[in-house]
Amino acid sequence: MRRVLEQAPARTADGAQVGAKEELRRVAFWADVLTEAEAARAIKGISERRFPAGSYICHRGDRLDYWTGVVTGLVKISAISVGGKAMTFAGAGAGGWFGEGSVLKNEARKYDLVALRDTHLAMMNRATFMWLFDTSVGFTRYLVQQLNERMGQFIATIECDRIHDPTARVARHLAWLFNPVLYPNTGKRIAITQEELALLAGVSRQIANKSLIRLEAAGLLVNDRCGITVIDVDQLGRYEG
Repeated sequence: MRRVLEQAPARTADGAQVGAKEELRRVAFWADVLTEAEAARAIKGISERRFPAGSYICHRGDRLDYWTGVVTGLVKISAISVGGKAMTFAGAGAGGWFGEGSVLKNEARKYDLVALRDTHLAMMNRATFMWLFDTSVGFTRYLVQQLNERMGQFIATIECDRIHDPTARVARHLAWLFNPVLYPNTGKRIAITQEELALLAGVSRQIANKSLIRLEAAGLLVNDRCGITVIDVDQLGRYEG
């Protein structure tokens, strides 16, 4: 199901008109870097779609000419080599936006996007994205920060997969979901299952469970049936076993 963000002036329950930035903030935490006029333009270029758990949002090699944000849900960004080796690059939770590199280069995706749970996406078309990139200083600065943070995360992913043991991989992938630049509204707690975390870290559910027990014993998190509360994000991200 796809729908375009409402273009008529949004209103509160008492009938007061809502500004464009406030309306955009419902699906995009970066609305504050825009002017009212820029936010109004952004709203017109965003549509919304929902994907059931386990479905592909796009396959490697597909054209997806949208900068994409997760309103609710969880998305795995991954690829499978010719030899069949699977590699997870990142997970994107609520508040996260991704795909800016492919949109900027106007190229096909080099990875698969899979909804790990029922997921609600906000999708900005390329024309609107490029207009903001060319005209909005605030938006361009935000993108530079986003790309820089993403590059650091991908470098760390390669290091983690090649050097660290499975528990450290689980710790790093979990810590990335609390990145204050990419996911500023996460807080200290995330509703994620052991199966979802295992898929993000590229390990079995049993290994994810054992890893969480070790990390909890180390005082880095509290794991319960409803989610995970992180005690020390920085230490979790540096965990080496």
